Amino acid sequence: MTTASIPLPRPVSAIGRVPTWLLPLAVIVFAYAGIPLFASDYLYDAILAPFLALSLAAVGLNILTGYAGQVSLGSAAFMAVGAYAAYNFNLRVEGLPLLASIVFAGLIASAVGVVFGLPSLRLKGFYLAVSTLAAQFFVQWTLTKFSWFSNYNPSGVIDAPALGYVFEGPHGRYLFSLSVVVALTVFAARLVKTQTGRNFIAVRDNETAAKISGVPVLHTKLLAFAISSFIIGVAGVLWAFAYLRTVEPHGFNLDRSFQILFIIIIGGLATIRGAFLGAALIVVLPLVLSRAGTFLFGSYFDSGVLDMSQRILVGALIIVFLIAEPDGLAALGNRIARRLRLRSPTN
Repeated sequence: MTTASIPLPRPVSAIGRVPTWLLPLAVIVFAYAGIPLFASDYLYDAILAPFLALSLAAVGLNILTGYAGQVSLGSAAFMAVGAYAAYNFNLRVEGLPLLASIVFAGLIASAVGVVFGLPSLRLKGFYLAVSTLAAQFFVQWTLTKFSWFSNYNPSGVIDAPALGYVFEGPHGRYLFSLSVVVALTVFAARLVKTQTGRNFIAVRDNETAAKISGVPVLHTKLLAFAISSFIIGVAGVLWAFAYLRTVEPHGFNLDRSFQILFIIIIGGLATIRGAFLGAALIVVLPLVLSRAGTFLFGSYFDSGVLDMSQRILVGALIIVFLIAEPDGLAALGNRIARRLRLRSPTN
Protein backbone atom coordinates (compact mmCIF):
# COMPACT_ATOMS: atom_id res chain seq x y z
CA MET A 1 0.00 0.00 0.00
CA THR A 2 1.39 3.37 -1.00
CA THR A 3 1.40 6.43 1.17
CA ALA A 4 -1.12 8.10 -1.13
CA SER A 5 -3.61 5.27 -0.66
CA ILE A 6 -3.64 5.49 3.13
CA PRO A 7 -6.89 7.26 4.17
CA LEU A 8 -6.23 10.30 6.27
CA PRO A 9 -8.27 10.70 9.45
CA ARG A 10 -11.09 13.17 9.14
CA PRO A 11 -10.57 16.27 11.26
CA VAL A 12 -12.81 16.42 14.30
CA SER A 13 -14.42 19.73 15.13
CA ALA A 14 -14.21 21.32 18.52
CA ILE A 15 -17.89 20.53 19.02
CA GLY A 16 -17.41 16.96 17.85
CA ARG A 17 -14.65 16.38 20.40
CA VAL A 18 -16.98 17.20 23.30
CA PRO A 19 -18.12 13.95 25.00
CA THR A 20 -21.85 13.38 24.89
CA TRP A 21 -22.05 13.17 28.68
CA LEU A 22 -20.34 16.50 29.28
CA LEU A 23 -23.31 18.75 28.42
CA PRO A 24 -25.80 16.92 30.71
CA LEU A 25 -23.22 17.00 33.49
CA ALA A 26 -22.72 20.73 33.01
CA VAL A 27 -26.48 21.28 33.14
CA ILE A 28 -26.75 19.28 36.38
CA VAL A 29 -23.88 21.21 37.98
CA PHE A 30 -25.48 24.50 36.95
CA ALA A 31 -28.86 23.36 38.31
CA TYR A 32 -27.35 22.55 41.71
CA ALA A 33 -24.77 25.32 42.04
CA GLY A 34 -25.68 28.04 39.55
CA ILE A 35 -29.44 28.52 39.80
CA PRO A 36 -29.48 29.01 43.62
CA LEU A 37 -27.16 32.00 43.19
CA PHE A 38 -29.85 34.12 41.53
CA ALA A 39 -33.17 32.27 41.88
CA SER A 40 -36.03 33.91 43.77
CA ASP A 41 -38.89 32.19 45.59
CA TYR A 42 -41.13 32.96 42.61
CA LEU A 43 -38.71 31.21 40.23
CA TYR A 44 -38.59 28.17 42.49
CA ASP A 45 -42.33 27.89 43.14
CA ALA A 46 -43.90 29.11 39.89
CA ILE A 47 -41.45 27.87 37.26
CA LEU A 48 -38.86 25.36 38.44
CA ALA A 49 -41.17 23.20 40.59
CA PRO A 50 -43.77 22.53 37.87
CA PHE A 51 -41.02 22.28 35.24
CA LEU A 52 -39.24 19.49 37.14
CA ALA A 53 -42.42 17.55 37.91
CA LEU A 54 -43.75 17.75 34.34
CA SER A 55 -40.33 16.94 32.88
CA LEU A 56 -40.17 13.76 34.94
CA ALA A 57 -43.70 12.79 33.95
CA ALA A 58 -42.75 13.38 30.30
CA VAL A 59 -39.66 11.18 30.70
CA GLY A 60 -41.93 8.39 31.94
CA LEU A 61 -44.45 8.83 29.14
CA ASN A 62 -41.69 9.02 26.53
CA ILE A 63 -40.44 5.58 27.59
CA LEU A 64 -43.91 4.18 26.98
CA THR A 65 -44.95 6.15 23.90
CA GLY A 66 -41.70 7.34 22.33
CA TYR A 67 -39.59 4.22 22.81
CA ALA A 68 -42.14 1.40 23.18
CA GLY A 69 -44.79 2.87 20.88
CA GLN A 70 -47.71 2.40 23.30
CA VAL A 71 -50.05 5.39 23.32
CA SER A 72 -51.43 6.40 26.72
CA LEU A 73 -53.86 9.11 27.83
CA GLY A 74 -53.80 8.14 31.50
CA SER A 75 -50.64 9.90 32.67
CA ALA A 76 -52.46 12.21 35.08
CA ALA A 77 -54.19 9.20 36.65
CA PHE A 78 -50.84 7.56 37.41
CA MET A 79 -49.61 10.87 38.84
CA ALA A 80 -52.65 10.90 41.12
CA VAL A 81 -52.03 7.31 42.21
CA GLY A 82 -48.43 8.19 43.09
CA ALA A 83 -49.39 11.33 45.01
CA TYR A 84 -52.18 9.74 47.05
CA ALA A 85 -50.22 6.53 47.67
CA ALA A 86 -47.22 8.46 49.01
CA TYR A 87 -49.56 10.52 51.20
CA ASN A 88 -51.13 7.41 52.71
CA PHE A 89 -47.85 5.58 53.21
CA ASN A 90 -46.47 8.61 55.00
CA LEU A 91 -49.65 9.02 57.05
CA ARG A 92 -50.38 5.44 58.05
CA VAL A 93 -46.97 3.74 58.33
CA GLU A 94 -45.29 5.22 61.36
CA GLY A 95 -41.58 5.82 61.06
CA LEU A 96 -41.46 5.17 57.31
CA PRO A 97 -38.95 7.55 55.66
CA LEU A 98 -40.40 9.88 53.07
CA LEU A 99 -38.08 8.50 50.40
CA ALA A 100 -39.39 5.00 51.07
CA SER A 101 -42.95 6.34 50.83
CA ILE A 102 -42.14 7.76 47.42
CA VAL A 103 -40.60 4.48 46.21
CA PHE A 104 -43.59 2.47 47.42
CA ALA A 105 -45.94 5.00 45.81
CA GLY A 106 -44.10 4.55 42.53
CA LEU A 107 -44.51 0.79 42.84
CA ILE A 108 -48.25 1.17 43.44
CA ALA A 109 -48.51 3.41 40.37
CA SER A 110 -46.48 0.82 38.45
CA ALA A 111 -48.93 -1.94 39.42
CA VAL A 112 -51.91 0.19 38.40
CA GLY A 113 -50.15 0.98 35.12
CA VAL A 114 -49.67 -2.72 34.39
CA VAL A 115 -53.37 -3.39 35.03
CA PHE A 116 -54.45 -0.69 32.61
CA GLY A 117 -51.69 -1.74 30.21
CA LEU A 118 -53.16 -5.22 29.80
CA PRO A 119 -55.34 -4.09 26.85
CA SER A 120 -52.08 -3.34 24.97
CA LEU A 121 -51.73 -7.09 24.52
CA ARG A 122 -54.69 -6.92 22.13
CA LEU A 123 -55.13 -3.28 21.17
CA LYS A 124 -52.94 -0.79 19.33
CA GLY A 125 -52.86 2.88 18.48
CA PHE A 126 -56.06 4.86 18.91
CA TYR A 127 -57.91 1.93 20.50
CA LEU A 128 -55.20 1.54 23.13
CA ALA A 129 -55.32 5.28 23.84
CA VAL A 130 -59.06 5.05 24.46
CA SER A 131 -58.59 2.09 26.79
CA THR A 132 -55.97 3.93 28.85
CA LEU A 133 -58.40 6.82 29.03
CA ALA A 134 -60.46 4.59 31.31
CA ALA A 135 -57.70 4.85 33.91
CA GLN A 136 -58.19 8.60 33.99
CA PHE A 137 -61.86 8.39 34.92
CA PHE A 138 -61.60 5.31 37.14
CA VAL A 139 -58.78 6.67 39.32
CA GLN A 140 -60.41 10.07 39.65
CA TRP A 141 -63.75 8.47 40.59
CA THR A 142 -62.08 6.14 43.12
CA LEU A 143 -60.20 8.91 44.89
CA THR A 144 -63.36 11.01 45.09
CA LYS A 145 -65.74 8.20 46.05
CA PHE A 146 -63.66 6.60 48.81
CA SER A 147 -62.65 9.25 51.31
CA TRP A 148 -60.18 6.88 53.02
CA PHE A 149 -57.58 7.84 50.43
CA SER A 150 -57.76 11.48 51.53
CA ASN A 151 -57.94 10.68 55.25
CA TYR A 152 -61.74 11.13 55.20
CA ASN A 153 -61.63 14.66 53.82
CA PRO A 154 -65.03 15.06 52.10
CA SER A 155 -63.53 17.16 49.31
CA GLY A 156 -60.71 14.68 48.65
CA VAL A 157 -58.04 17.32 49.26
CA ILE A 158 -54.73 16.22 50.77
CA ASP A 159 -52.04 18.38 52.37
CA ALA A 160 -48.46 17.45 51.59
CA PRO A 161 -46.32 16.27 54.50
CA ALA A 162 -43.11 18.05 55.38
CA LEU A 163 -40.17 17.00 53.25
CA GLY A 164 -37.81 17.30 56.20
CA TYR A 165 -35.77 20.07 57.75
CA VAL A 166 -33.16 20.00 54.96
CA PHE A 167 -35.78 20.43 52.23
CA GLU A 168 -37.97 23.10 53.82
CA GLY A 169 -38.76 26.27 51.90
CA PRO A 170 -38.77 26.90 48.14
CA HIS A 171 -35.04 26.28 47.78
CA GLY A 172 -35.18 23.03 49.75
CA ARG A 173 -38.16 21.73 47.78
CA TYR A 174 -36.33 22.61 44.56
CA LEU A 175 -33.25 20.61 45.61
CA PHE A 176 -35.46 17.69 46.63
CA SER A 177 -37.28 17.68 43.28
CA LEU A 178 -34.06 18.15 41.33
CA SER A 179 -32.38 15.21 43.07
CA VAL A 180 -35.32 12.89 42.36
CA VAL A 181 -35.55 14.03 38.74
CA VAL A 182 -31.81 13.61 38.14
CA ALA A 183 -31.78 10.11 39.64
CA LEU A 184 -34.74 8.84 37.61
CA THR A 185 -33.61 10.57 34.42
CA VAL A 186 -30.19 8.92 34.64
CA PHE A 187 -31.96 5.61 35.19
CA ALA A 188 -34.18 6.17 32.14
CA ALA A 189 -31.26 7.28 29.95
CA ARG A 190 -29.30 4.15 30.82
CA LEU A 191 -32.35 1.91 30.45
CA VAL A 192 -33.08 2.90 26.85
CA LYS A 193 -29.50 1.97 25.88
CA THR A 194 -29.77 -1.55 27.31
CA GLN A 195 -31.28 -4.64 25.72
CA THR A 196 -34.59 -3.70 27.36
CA GLY A 197 -34.55 -0.35 25.57
CA ARG A 198 -33.74 -2.06 22.27
CA ASN A 199 -36.67 -4.40 22.87
CA PHE A 200 -38.92 -1.38 23.39
CA ILE A 201 -37.83 0.08 20.06
CA ALA A 202 -38.21 -3.25 18.27
CA VAL A 203 -41.80 -3.62 19.50
CA ARG A 204 -42.54 -0.03 18.51
CA ASP A 205 -41.17 -0.42 14.99
CA ASN A 206 -42.63 -3.83 14.10
CA GLU A 207 -44.21 -6.24 16.56
CA THR A 208 -44.18 -9.15 14.13
CA ALA A 209 -40.50 -8.74 13.31
CA ALA A 210 -39.70 -8.32 17.00
CA LYS A 211 -41.52 -11.55 17.86
CA ILE A 212 -39.72 -13.44 15.09
CA SER A 213 -36.35 -12.15 16.29
CA GLY A 214 -37.02 -13.47 19.81
CA VAL A 215 -38.25 -10.35 21.60
CA PRO A 216 -40.87 -11.23 24.27
CA VAL A 217 -43.48 -8.78 22.98
CA LEU A 218 -46.10 -9.19 25.70
CA HIS A 219 -43.55 -8.98 28.51
CA THR A 220 -41.91 -5.96 26.88
CA LYS A 221 -45.18 -4.05 26.59
CA LEU A 222 -46.14 -4.64 30.22
CA LEU A 223 -42.62 -3.78 31.37
CA ALA A 224 -42.86 -0.48 29.46
CA PHE A 225 -46.14 0.30 31.23
CA ALA A 226 -44.65 -0.64 34.61
CA ILE A 227 -41.50 1.49 34.28
CA SER A 228 -43.36 4.40 32.74
CA SER A 229 -46.06 4.39 35.43
CA PHE A 230 -43.45 4.20 38.19
CA ILE A 231 -41.69 7.33 36.93
CA ILE A 232 -44.97 9.16 36.31
CA GLY A 233 -46.20 8.18 39.78
CA VAL A 234 -43.08 9.69 41.37
CA ALA A 235 -43.65 12.80 39.24
CA GLY A 236 -47.12 12.99 40.78
CA VAL A 237 -45.54 12.97 44.24
CA LEU A 238 -43.32 15.91 43.26
CA TRP A 239 -46.32 17.72 41.79
CA ALA A 240 -48.29 17.32 45.02
CA PHE A 241 -45.58 17.51 47.68
CA ALA A 242 -43.02 19.93 46.22
CA TYR A 243 -45.16 22.14 43.96
CA LEU A 244 -48.83 22.49 44.88
CA ARG A 245 -48.48 21.35 48.51
CA THR A 246 -52.25 20.84 48.54
CA VAL A 247 -53.93 18.79 45.85
CA GLU A 248 -57.28 17.23 45.01
CA PRO A 249 -58.25 14.44 42.58
CA HIS A 250 -59.58 16.90 40.01
CA GLY A 251 -56.12 18.46 39.86
CA PHE A 252 -55.03 15.34 37.95
CA ASN A 253 -57.61 15.66 35.21
CA LEU A 254 -57.55 14.84 31.50
CA ASP A 255 -56.05 18.25 30.68
CA ARG A 256 -52.95 17.23 32.64
CA SER A 257 -52.65 14.02 30.63
CA PHE A 258 -52.87 15.94 27.36
CA GLN A 259 -50.34 18.46 28.66
CA ILE A 260 -47.79 15.71 29.27
CA LEU A 261 -48.53 14.19 25.86
CA PHE A 262 -48.00 17.57 24.20
CA ILE A 263 -44.69 17.95 26.04
CA ILE A 264 -43.20 14.79 24.52
CA ILE A 265 -44.58 15.61 21.06
CA ILE A 266 -43.16 19.13 21.13
CA GLY A 267 -39.88 18.06 22.74
CA GLY A 268 -39.43 15.02 20.55
CA LEU A 269 -40.44 11.38 20.81
CA ALA A 270 -37.88 8.76 21.82
CA THR A 271 -35.46 11.27 23.32
CA ILE A 272 -34.85 11.95 27.00
CA ARG A 273 -33.79 15.57 26.57
CA GLY A 274 -36.94 16.22 24.53
CA ALA A 275 -38.98 15.79 27.71
CA PHE A 276 -37.14 18.69 29.33
CA LEU A 277 -37.21 20.90 26.23
CA GLY A 278 -40.94 20.36 25.79
CA ALA A 279 -41.65 20.97 29.47
CA ALA A 280 -39.65 24.19 29.37
CA LEU A 281 -41.74 25.44 26.46
CA ILE A 282 -45.05 24.39 28.01
CA VAL A 283 -44.25 25.90 31.43
CA VAL A 284 -42.38 29.07 30.47
CA LEU A 285 -44.22 30.19 27.33
CA PRO A 286 -47.65 30.67 28.98
CA LEU A 287 -46.04 32.71 31.77
CA VAL A 288 -44.23 34.93 29.28
CA LEU A 289 -47.37 35.44 27.22
CA SER A 290 -49.42 36.13 30.35
CA ARG A 291 -46.97 38.79 31.54
CA ALA A 292 -46.74 40.33 28.07
CA GLY A 293 -50.53 40.34 27.62
CA THR A 294 -51.11 41.96 31.00
CA PHE A 295 -48.46 44.59 30.31
CA LEU A 296 -49.70 45.43 26.79
CA PHE A 297 -53.46 44.91 27.01
CA GLY A 298 -54.25 44.74 30.72
CA SER A 299 -56.03 48.10 30.68
CA TYR A 300 -58.23 47.14 27.72
CA PHE A 301 -59.33 43.55 28.48
CA ASP A 302 -60.24 41.67 31.64
CA SER A 303 -58.27 38.68 32.93
CA GLY A 304 -60.66 36.13 31.41
CA VAL A 305 -60.20 37.46 27.88
CA LEU A 306 -56.43 37.62 28.35
CA ASP A 307 -56.31 34.07 29.66
CA MET A 308 -58.34 32.72 26.75
CA SER A 309 -56.25 34.70 24.26
CA GLN A 310 -53.10 33.27 25.81
CA ARG A 311 -54.41 29.72 25.42
CA ILE A 312 -55.31 30.34 21.78
CA LEU A 313 -51.90 31.83 21.07
CA VAL A 314 -50.07 28.96 22.80
CA GLY A 315 -52.07 26.44 20.75
CA ALA A 316 -51.38 28.32 17.52
CA LEU A 317 -47.65 28.50 18.26
CA ILE A 318 -47.55 24.78 18.99
CA ILE A 319 -49.30 23.99 15.69
CA VAL A 320 -46.95 26.25 13.74
CA PHE A 321 -43.93 24.71 15.42
CA LEU A 322 -45.05 21.14 14.74
CA ILE A 323 -45.61 21.99 11.08
CA ALA A 324 -42.15 23.54 10.84
CA GLU A 325 -40.41 20.86 12.95
CA PRO A 326 -42.54 17.71 13.34
CA ASP A 327 -39.72 15.84 15.09
CA GLY A 328 -39.66 18.27 18.00
CA LEU A 329 -37.22 20.55 19.73
CA ALA A 330 -34.64 17.79 20.17
CA ALA A 331 -34.40 17.36 16.39
CA LEU A 332 -34.12 21.12 15.99
CA GLY A 333 -31.24 21.14 18.46
CA ASN A 334 -29.52 18.34 16.54
CA ARG A 335 -29.85 20.30 13.31
CA ILE A 336 -28.35 23.41 14.88
CA ALA A 337 -25.45 21.36 16.29
CA ARG A 338 -24.74 19.85 12.87
CA ARG A 339 -24.65 23.27 11.27
CA LEU A 340 -22.27 24.52 13.93
CA ARG A 341 -19.97 21.56 13.26
CA LEU A 342 -20.03 22.24 9.53
CA ARG A 343 -19.15 25.89 10.09
CA SER A 344 -16.35 25.04 12.51
CA PRO A 345 -12.99 26.18 11.07
CA THR A 346 -11.42 22.80 11.89
CA ASN A 347 -13.78 20.99 9.47
